[in-house]
Amino acid sequence: MSDTVKQVAMRILDLREISDYTVEEMAEALEVPVEEYRKYESGEEDMPISFLVKLGEVFHVDMTELLTGETPRLNVLSVTRASKGREVNCHDQYVYKNLAYNFMNRKIEPMYVTVPPDVNKKLEPNSHDGQEFDYILSGSLRLVIGKHDIVLSPGDSVYYDSRYPHAMQAVGEEPVHFLAIVIP
Repeated sequence: MSDTVKQVAMRILDLREISDYTVEEMAEALEVPVEEYRKYESGEEDMPISFLVKLGEVFHVDMTELLTGETPRLNVLSVTRASKGREVNCHDQYVYKNLAYNFMNRKIEPMYVTVPPDVNKKLEPNSHDGQEFDYILSGSLRLVIGKHDIVLSPGDSVYYDSRYPHAMQAVGEEPVHFLAIVIP
């Protein structure tokens, strides 16, 4: 696993130990099997963004702190220039860039997401508390939410309850780029 994943895993371990949680209590709080949690905390397996969002809620810690060890400092405004943003290396399938990583006490997690055309062929779903809004910028995205199977094109958007299992994949040969607003 990458150094970034191992560093995040070490921060999670430290938070759990400082908070006097057992591995079993954390797995239960995060609604994941104990062995899966152990793999995340040891850095053996990459963590999905839904896991990190939920972890931040449990510990009342900003996702930026989980991912970087740095505390967001801005509270009036945060500007992210084109093609910038803090890359969130939390999932092998997609590339996430947090567009407001340095703003304190965010109520949403705005992400620029890239879905390469050759990933998630088996449509492995995930779910997390909250809601999500996705706005397609380029490419075509197949999105499966529960029993719904839709294809979104540039300019299309979707808002959904992210507690329902959902999965996505690029349709065709070009990557999909979209803006995701995750609301914990």
